[in-house]
Amino acid sequence: MNKSRTVLITGAAGGIGRATVSLFAENGWRVIGVDRQPFDFAQGEDFPQSGLFIQADIARPEEMQAIFDQVHAFTDTLDALVNNAALQIAKPLVETTVEDWDAVMNANLRSVFLGLKLAHPLLKAQGGAGVVNISSVHAVQTSVNISAYAASKGGILALTRALAIEFAPDNIRVNAVLPGAVDTPMLRAGLQRGHLGGDNVQARLDNLARKTVNGRVGLPSEIAHAIYFLADSEQSSFMTGQAMVVDGGATARLSTE
Repeated sequence: MNKSRTVLITGAAGGIGRATVSLFAENGWRVIGVDRQPFDFAQGEDFPQSGLFIQADIARPEEMQAIFDQVHAFTDTLDALVNNAALQIAKPLVETTVEDWDAVMNANLRSVFLGLKLAHPLLKAQGGAGVVNISSVHAVQTSVNISAYAASKGGILALTRALAIEFAPDNIRVNAVLPGAVDTPMLRAGLQRGHLGGDNVQARLDNLARKTVNGRVGLPSEIAHAIYFLADSEQSSFMTGQAMVVDGGATARLSTE
């Protein structure tokens, strides 16, 4: 295995992002992580020493350019890009403000557009790279009071297909992972807002678990392994433009059952 491969991961300090950083580092990749939160906020964990952590807000175009200035100083090529950062606002549509809508779209969708645009020269220079965009099952089946988030994740799925075609001549594969319910700080925060019903967070987690085929919510590490497979051109060289659903079988079950 080539130990010098380099990946850029946004949302690196969150649940799925942190697990993804760990998995790539364990497999010998140099990891560039980006998050608006510090990476060491939980249990004093440090970012991999061979990598680079950039604390910045990808919802801001000027910060995205500054991020890639640092990336270019760190590496001449990228083997993979993982667009994972996300913002979730759970409100009825009629209560969603323009500011709410823009905040979600800027963090979740515009950031992917800008990340792909700015990363393209580094991905192309590698001569065989993989992009993984983290969408959501909300792109294909959703729930009440989460329309802005669902729309942003649907946009990511459409953008994935479009750029798989557009970037193919540059030998850049573009795929998406659609996680279902995964036990992350974002999920728990959403459950605390109560848009899925139930008496408390644990009750809501248990309710989500019952809706999966295997009777539990997912772990961040399980999503990380799906991301790694799609990012690694040695494993998934014939996959592009695809949407990998990782949801414990929740979307396989007939909703009227």
